Amino acid sequence: MALLEIRNLKKHYPMRDGVFRRASQQVKAVDGVTLAIEPGETLGLVGESGCGKTTLGRCVVRLIEPTSGSIAFEGQELAALPGSALRAARRKMQIIFQDPYASLNPRMRIGEIIGEGLRIHNIARGDERRSRVKDLLARVGLRAEYYGRYPHEFSGGQRQRIGVARALAVGPKFIVADEAVSALDVSIQVQILNMLLDLQREFGLTYLFISHDLRVVEHMSDRVAVMYLGKIAEIAPAAKLYREARHPYTRALLSAVPDPARKRERIVLQGDVPSPVDPPSGCRFHPRCPFAEKRCAEEEPALVFDGAHGIACHVFGPSASTAPAVADTLNVKQQGRGHA
Repeated sequence: MALLEIRNLKKHYPMRDGVFRRASQQVKAVDGVTLAIEPGETLGLVGESGCGKTTLGRCVVRLIEPTSGSIAFEGQELAALPGSALRAARRKMQIIFQDPYASLNPRMRIGEIIGEGLRIHNIARGDERRSRVKDLLARVGLRAEYYGRYPHEFSGGQRQRIGVARALAVGPKFIVADEAVSALDVSIQVQILNMLLDLQREFGLTYLFISHDLRVVEHMSDRVAVMYLGKIAEIAPAAKLYREARHPYTRALLSAVPDPARKRERIVLQGDVPSPVDPPSGCRFHPRCPFAEKRCAEEEPALVFDGAHGIACHVFGPSASTAPAVADTLNVKQQGRGHA
């Protein structure tokens, strides 16, 4: 059974105007996403800025209330849980934020920040809490004597290690890593990524790893989902997606990754990403797609699976005769997952 199952999840933000602040339109940030994540798996989630990645991640851990849809964790529907039960479930689901400074309270010492979850969930008190926090600091590569310092006394990489320690403090099973290394220098990124992989093996963690950096996602992920304008365009095992991407949007993203080990023709998309307030009819990618047909503008493609590979595309989906030809043109070398 999947650890996390998301079905037809939607998050729409009302746009209010006029004297009475009535909702005239809606921003469709997430608009019908269905995903499943297995225990111990890392699912990478990629896409352009504004596609709904962060909103989806925050909906999953209930930091944002979804408009509709289902979120089931360990077979338990989160939307139906009362307050006390939801708090217990949240102990198993944590998040690492993109900005390692803004996510830390500048008025609290890091020992208090990391130990706050232990206090809220009544896991440890007094000397035991202090001992646990110092052990967590050591696990993320920080000194125990940093316990009494404030966030402003640390570098960006150290602050993100503090954020990781805070997420680990309550013993979660599932962690949303929302652009967890995008604000860091490249050398520090590698250290944090390898630490996350080590912690995953040690504690049996499951990750939803959100990023716009496809090289980082490939390094971290077992499977990769590509998101465009609130919907999943393609999802597949990481090696297969990077070797045999079918959706034109995925192929365009991959062609922009500078990598001398892979020979890809650069695909330059025309136009801008449409507004999530008024998304295009049919396939949302069709105004920018060089392969779009009449059907693409009229009928929304379903996410159809060919084995473990799901594609939402009329032209290159599993039922399309042109799909094998597209895969054959992507002559790339498979790379394994592991430490950088």
